[in-house]
Amino acid sequence: MTQINLDSLILKTDNTDFNQSILGDGGMTQHTYAAVILAAGQGTRMKSQLPKVLHPLAGQPLAAWPLNLAEELRCQPQVMVVGHGSERVKAAFSERDVQFVEQREQLGTGHALLCAAAALENFSGTLLLFCGDVPLLKKTTIETLLHRHHAAGAAVSVLTTLMPDPTGYGRIIRENGAATAIVEEKDASSEQQQVHEINTGIYAFAAPFVFTALRQVGRDNAQGEYYLTDIIGIARSQGKTVCAIATDDTDEAMGINDRVQLAHAATLVRRRINEQLMRAGVTLIDPATTYIDATVTIAADTLVHPNVHLCGTTCIGADCIIEPGAVITDCRLGDYVHIKSGSVLTGAEVGNGCTIGPMAHLRPQTVLVGNNKLGNFVETKKAVFGEKSQASHLTYIGDAEVGKNVNFGCGTITCNYDGSNKYKTIVEDDVFVGSDTQLIAPVTIGRNSLIGAGSTITEDVPPNALALSRVRQKIVPGWRNRKPKTGK
Repeated sequence: MTQINLDSLILKTDNTDFNQSILGDGGMTQHTYAAVILAAGQGTRMKSQLPKVLHPLAGQPLAAWPLNLAEELRCQPQVMVVGHGSERVKAAFSERDVQFVEQREQLGTGHALLCAAAALENFSGTLLLFCGDVPLLKKTTIETLLHRHHAAGAAVSVLTTLMPDPTGYGRIIRENGAATAIVEEKDASSEQQQVHEINTGIYAFAAPFVFTALRQVGRDNAQGEYYLTDIIGIARSQGKTVCAIATDDTDEAMGINDRVQLAHAATLVRRRINEQLMRAGVTLIDPATTYIDATVTIAADTLVHPNVHLCGTTCIGADCIIEPGAVITDCRLGDYVHIKSGSVLTGAEVGNGCTIGPMAHLRPQTVLVGNNKLGNFVETKKAVFGEKSQASHLTYIGDAEVGKNVNFGCGTITCNYDGSNKYKTIVEDDVFVGSDTQLIAPVTIGRNSLIGAGSTITEDVPPNALALSRVRQKIVPGWRNRKPKTGK
C-alpha cells in the first residue's frame, strides 16, 4: 500500500470546534447550508426493479440516510436529484421537506449536480453534496469537515479516506500535502492507480461558485461524462483554496452497489444502533443477533434477547423484557411489558405491565390499556382491552371493545366477519367468558355476566346474567356394550 503522511489531515469527529466556530450566540448559525443528494442512478448490480436508493437499510431507504443527515445539519433547501425510477423515489419521500429535480440523461456526477442549479439559483452559502447510496456518514464527520472548510476559506472541500483496495474509486492526487486533482480510475495512470487515498464523493462547495465552475466542465475523458472532480482544477486555476480532508473511518465512505455491500452496511449500522442503545442503558444479550431499526426507541433497563426484530416506529418503555424470536413493528409498549418468545406485534399499543405470548399475534389497532395478559396462540385485531382483561390461550378477539377485568376462556372467538362486512363485539367490565365460546357479532355482553363454556352467543346478554346455548347432554346407559368391537 502506498504510504501517505496524512497525520495532519486526518479528520477527527470531535465537534467541539464546530460548535464554537459555526454556532454563534444563542445557537444561531453563522453559515447558511443547502444539501444536494444524488439519487438518479439505476443501480444495475442490485439486480432489482426497485431503484437502488430505495432499498431498505435498518428500516429506512438508502437515500433517507443522507437526507436525515442534511436535516440534522439544518440544511435548507434540500434537493434530491432523481432519474431512474423517479416517480417511485419521489413517492417514497413525498412527505419530506425536499425538492426534486430530474437528471434525464446519465451524463456523470457533474451533470447531476448541475441539474440542481435552477433549484438553488438564489442560494448563497455552503452547499453539501451527498450520495444517495452512501448511508454511513456520521454527523460529527460532516460537522468537522465544515469546520475545516470554513477555517480554510475553501471553495471546494472533499472528504477522502484511505482504502486498502481503492479499485473503482477516484484517486486524490497531492503535491506537498495539498490536493491538486481527483483522477477517476479509468483516466488514471499506472502510478496514480497505486494511490490509496480515494474520493468519497462527499463535498462542501461555495455557492454559487460551484455552478459557475460546473458550466466550464467538459466531457473529454475516458467515460465521456461531466466529471464533478474537474471542479478541483478549475478552483485552483482561479486561485481558490481546495481542501481534501481524510477520515480514518473507511466504513463511512462505503457506497452500496450490490446486495452484498447492502448486507455489510446493515451489519455496521446495527452495530452502531445497538452500541448506542447499550450505552443508554438497554441490555442486549447478543447484539450480533439483535435487529433494531434506526427509528426504534427503547428506554433504560429493558432486556432484549437474541433473534429479536424491532422495526419501524416501535417505541419500548423501561424495564421491559423481549424474549427470543419476537418481531415487533410500529408498536408502542409501556413500562414493565413482557413479550414472550415467538410473539408478533404490528401496529399495537401495549400499556404498562402487560404480558404477551408466547406465540401471540397482535395485529394493527390492538390496544391494551394495561396489566393485560394475552397468552400462547392468542390473536387480536382492532381490539381494545380494558385494564386487567385477559385471554390466556388459543383465542381470537377481533373488532372488539373489551372492558376491565374480563376473562376469555380457552378457544373463545369473536365471529366478526360475515363474508361481506365486519361487525363489532362489545364486552363490558367484569365479564367471564367460558371456554370454546363463539361471540357472533354484532353483539354486546353486559357487565358482570357469565357465558357458559361451549356457547354460541347470537343475542345481546344483559348485565349480571348467565348465558348458555349448549344442547342438553344426553346419556344412554350400556350403549357401548351393545356395540360390537372391531379389531384391526
